[in-house]
Amino acid sequence: MVKPLWIFGIDRQVQNLVGPEEYGFYFTIFNFSFLFYIFLDLGITNFNNRNIAQNNQLLSKHLAGIGTVKMLLGLLYGLIIFLVAWLNDYEGRAFYLLAWVGFNQFLLSFILYLRSNLNGLLLFKTDSFISVLDRLLMIFLLGYLLWTGWYDATFTIEWFVYGQTIAYAVTMLIALIAVLRKAGKLKFNWNLPFFILIIKKSLPFASLVLLMSFYNRVDPVIIQRLLPGALGYEQAGVYSQAYRLLDAGQNFAYLFAVLLLPLFSKMIVSGERVDQLVKLSFSILISGVLILAVSTSAYSRQIMDFLYYQMSGEDALQYNLRIDQSATILSMLMFSFLAISSNYIFGTLLTANNSMKWLNLIALGGVLINLILNFTLIPVFMAVGSAYAGLAAQVFTAIAQFALAYRIFNFRVNFGLTIRFIVLILFLFGLAYFVTTSEALKWETGFIILFSGGLLAAFLLRLLNPFEWIKLLKNN
Repeated sequence: MVKPLWIFGIDRQVQNLVGPEEYGFYFTIFNFSFLFYIFLDLGITNFNNRNIAQNNQLLSKHLAGIGTVKMLLGLLYGLIIFLVAWLNDYEGRAFYLLAWVGFNQFLLSFILYLRSNLNGLLLFKTDSFISVLDRLLMIFLLGYLLWTGWYDATFTIEWFVYGQTIAYAVTMLIALIAVLRKAGKLKFNWNLPFFILIIKKSLPFASLVLLMSFYNRVDPVIIQRLLPGALGYEQAGVYSQAYRLLDAGQNFAYLFAVLLLPLFSKMIVSGERVDQLVKLSFSILISGVLILAVSTSAYSRQIMDFLYYQMSGEDALQYNLRIDQSATILSMLMFSFLAISSNYIFGTLLTANNSMKWLNLIALGGVLINLILNFTLIPVFMAVGSAYAGLAAQVFTAIAQFALAYRIFNFRVNFGLTIRFIVLILFLFGLAYFVTTSEALKWETGFIILFSGGLLAAFLLRLLNPFEWIKLLKNN
């Protein structure tokens, strides 16, 4: 609930205030820094979560040592992003903003590490509070500047980044205090063989995260590099307008992966069949995302026009072109969301099965497809071409992961489920045609009818069955 408020209440408002070119400048640098985020962690956070849960008494011993390693990884990360940025001709203001954004990524990484200790100690209430504290602080800090008019000077993208820095720093301090209360006296030590062992065991997971980061986050970076001058940043900003909705939607889909990983792991270890859980999670998540994708795509132009307004100095033709581009990108990203949601199910299943070699190969294939199509399409179609490239990469990984899971777990074709999905798809497209061509309906009313009608149809077809899902969670 907090992150959508941040995305639409603060993040969107900042872009409307500073403009697509300026926000595209920030969005490009943020995604560039995110490409190398894995070097801040190397899988240590996941290892620590599991290790502390199994051995609470090691908290004090490991906190100081792993904390030191996290600091060193922060230096490594800084060297990598600045070296790569220098090789890509970053300079001046871009370097300055990259330093702040990179520092924010380090703070976030350290917060996640501290939270892994709280998780390992089963302090879920404390962890839940800290998990939203940074965004809440950003909402209050930046919301005060944006909505009260107290800050009379022109709001710049740097202020947006400074607000994030303050929120992350305060959150990290509070998280550290919470962990230290449980750790007691710290025992500083340096055990190089131990950390080499941790990193070695974490490398398959780290490489997968790195590859997935590239085909999920590289698009705006390539847009900026391939298009000349200010056009590159402006088109990255156009892309970010639509990506913002995908980012909001993924928060809910990610919850399935969080819940499914321990369930799948438990069932695989105990030798149970996972067919029913896969079927249930697939029917609920994919049907819900399908309804959202069709509804959003049907009114993508109106949604973009509602969320973003015409900038000063921007004529009507430029504004309409920007909104039309974002609308097309939004439609592509929403159908990419279907593939991403499928990956949350089958990728999680394969992770629980420790099929990391195959997952890395599939992710590598997704990266290659994304890069080849981006370099081919962006010079011709600009940001819209990048959306097509992303869709192709996500569909490839979704099909490959599904096929691999089908083969490993000997799934049977569920003709009943397939027929029900076909019926839902036909109904959605038929209803979408009716509401979008009806002159008597406002677009807001049409969207509500389409979305609500889709939900009702999914319930009647027994694709959306939350009661069975709740029952399954209670039983496990």
